[in-house]
Amino acid sequence: MHYLYLAVIAAVVLGVIVGFAAPDVAKELKPLGTGFVNLIKMMISPIIFCTIVLGIGSVAKAAKVGKVGLLALGYFLGMSTLALAIGLVVGNVLHPGEGLSLDPAAAGKAQEQATGSEGSVDFLLGIIPDTLVSAFTSGQVLQTLLVALLAGFALQKLGSKGEPIRRGVEHVQRWVFRILAMIMWAAPVGAFGAIAAVVGETGWEALRSLAVIMLGFYATCLVFVFVVLGAVLWFGARVNLFSLLRYLGREFLLILSTSSSESALPRLIAKMEHLGVSKPVVGITVPTGYSFNLDGTAIYLTMATLFIATAQGQPLPVGEQISLLLFMIIASKGAAGVSGAGIATLAGGLQAHKPELVDGVGFILGIDRFMSEARALTNFAGNAVATVLIGSWTGEFNREQAGRVFAGASPFNEATLLDEAEPAPAESEKEVAAVR
Repeated sequence: MHYLYLAVIAAVVLGVIVGFAAPDVAKELKPLGTGFVNLIKMMISPIIFCTIVLGIGSVAKAAKVGKVGLLALGYFLGMSTLALAIGLVVGNVLHPGEGLSLDPAAAGKAQEQATGSEGSVDFLLGIIPDTLVSAFTSGQVLQTLLVALLAGFALQKLGSKGEPIRRGVEHVQRWVFRILAMIMWAAPVGAFGAIAAVVGETGWEALRSLAVIMLGFYATCLVFVFVVLGAVLWFGARVNLFSLLRYLGREFLLILSTSSSESALPRLIAKMEHLGVSKPVVGITVPTGYSFNLDGTAIYLTMATLFIATAQGQPLPVGEQISLLLFMIIASKGAAGVSGAGIATLAGGLQAHKPELVDGVGFILGIDRFMSEARALTNFAGNAVATVLIGSWTGEFNREQAGRVFAGASPFNEATLLDEAEPAPAESEKEVAAVR
């Protein structure tokens, strides 16, 4: 993925150069971006189906463990909503994409094609597919969502008898994401065509708008982590955020190099247990958080949606913003850390609510790789904070062990990722006294 990342950067730079040097030629390159977007749209239905079905299974399993699971899910819901609200506020203040007017003729044509069933009754009936499998071939995301919800709850009712089906869906999800990973290798070509075409049409205005959304997104993530998460961690568990982030320094570097928080999942589980959070709490909170505690993704989807809508001259009213983004947050569950899942979720939400805006995904693709690091780092920080908080609230957090870890008296075993032996109570008291 390192080569892909570098290739996308090079493609963006080359697209900008071509856009300025030969604007007429650059405009003709738009089909490259459109083709890549169509490949992503092709994967939307299977991705949403698998992630929603498995996501419902995760909720059911988390709820069964009682206090810890319910507390974790409640916290995840609250923080995702808060991240969504912060992203909405920042996006509506910055107005990213303002003045671009990306291909309004094509947007108008798509608008005409999309206005076939405007009534609420027709809209609701349109959610029901003709057959169980036609939802996957019609391109109607809401139909796929309905089938996924029915399949997920039916699987939940089957109990242990449905375990083979659940494992089968997991295998299908891995297969689908592997296909998506293959498609993502075409990202440099798509990014080159999309950026070149937009720069050829709008010039410096395009670069200015891209800079606004990128800087705004990074600033919003920094504020969320250091102000919101820092305050919640201190007042909720009396733990210093900077100490926790320093302890997880290697994991942050790993995520920064791979642009995926999934790469650090095993290490986060091991390090949280070493920090003093009990195994049951870590085992429930971390995997569930990777599917349901997507603070960075919430901020990204918010700002990217507002950018695309404004850039195409169709700014969304606040009510429509909230309904669209809530759909995206639901649809993104279970896809955390997968390269390309953010773009697929963004395209899926737009396709379901405002199909005329989907073509704008090709433009945001050019800077998606730049934003993926901040998205993954924010998601990871949110899950680390959540694990400590849930452990503290349930009395399953060993503060003495955390003190030793933060003081450097109990280093993490990088070779095995495991604690070879638990210290005896007397030894623990001596170590604590020495640290103090």
